[in-house]
Amino acid sequence: MQQLFEKSVQKVMRIERHFKRSLSDEIDWSSRLIGIKGARGAGKTTLMLQYMRENLPMNEQSLYVSLDAAWFMNHSLTDLMDDFVKAGGRFLFLDEVHKYPGWSGALKNAWDDYPDLKIVFSGSSLLEILNARADLSRRAITYTLPGLSFREYIALSAGHTFPAYSLEEIIEHHIAIAAEINAVLRPLPLFRNYLRDGFYPFFRESPQTYLWRLEEVLNYVLEVELPLLRGLEISYVAKIKQLMQIIAESVPFTPNVTELSSRIGINRNTLVSYFHYLEEANIINNLYKDAKGLTKMQKPAKILMENTNIMHALAPHKVNKGAGRETFFVNQLKAAHLVEYANIGDFRVDGTYLFEVGGKNKTPAQLKGAAQSRVAADDIETGYGRIIPLWLFGFLR
Repeated sequence: MQQLFEKSVQKVMRIERHFKRSLSDEIDWSSRLIGIKGARGAGKTTLMLQYMRENLPMNEQSLYVSLDAAWFMNHSLTDLMDDFVKAGGRFLFLDEVHKYPGWSGALKNAWDDYPDLKIVFSGSSLLEILNARADLSRRAITYTLPGLSFREYIALSAGHTFPAYSLEEIIEHHIAIAAEINAVLRPLPLFRNYLRDGFYPFFRESPQTYLWRLEEVLNYVLEVELPLLRGLEISYVAKIKQLMQIIAESVPFTPNVTELSSRIGINRNTLVSYFHYLEEANIINNLYKDAKGLTKMQKPAKILMENTNIMHALAPHKVNKGAGRETFFVNQLKAAHLVEYANIGDFRVDGTYLFEVGGKNKTPAQLKGAAQSRVAADDIETGYGRIIPLWLFGFLR
């Protein structure tokens, strides 16, 4: 136990505090059991360590431990929690819980046995709280940490902090909001950088090798997490990589499932299941015409990569600009809004707003007659009327 405490204190004291993710302010840290899910590299560990550094005593009451540590080869999580509580522990932070078999059962027992113990745990975006062997859905409050929004990227890379806005505020007041931002900086050069290598916080560690590291992250998800957490056949990993390459290089991708299944050698139903798994893993975004009646065996109407950085990692010289624009738009809105494929325009948001996404010369002509319709236009600093700068959707709350 002493060894774990020493490593915990070292990690907490070394953590950077100049930039904090927006999700940190949304979490109800008073809850007894908090889960934080997210893509590998999104910053879950940093989020937990920052909270510990700023809010908890550095003594035997607080402990951070990663469940992939070698210590757990000879010790159990249940024993750790029992010893921790007996030593006066009150705040336990568990990282990478999906790597520990039986993690959900251990947490359920801790909830029942130690009413004064507060636990924060983090894991893969594939982590299942509801369907885990011990159902934690009634006990744990779960949050999802996405990659950086464009607004957060600006704060981290350029040091300028701006408020977040609701979708309604951006739609109604985009000219005034853009003017305030443009008075401080020129957004478009930063936006270009963000689309290529600014979605995951680790871009600051080694900008030159960022895309290589991102490709390694993707390989880890495909080769380790999906087989472990979704039962993906290892023999299919190469075929899934081939599928991802096709999507990354495509103009906004409308899947022909029969043709695709034949091309990469996976039967139709398995392929549709893999679309679902890849979305759960935060690698792609599946769009449907009607997401309310969605079933797992329904094929998507359109598929985009989850974020533009993945496109650049998989197809560095073949990124389609139109696909990149749509990918950014969907990525920034899906965290808090329902985004569906639309017959008029490109996307329907929250069942109300229609959006066409395009370049600086895009007009609302294709949306003629459609109520609550807007254009998200790239390569402009300020909009006009129903034309809103595409980059401004990176300031959504």
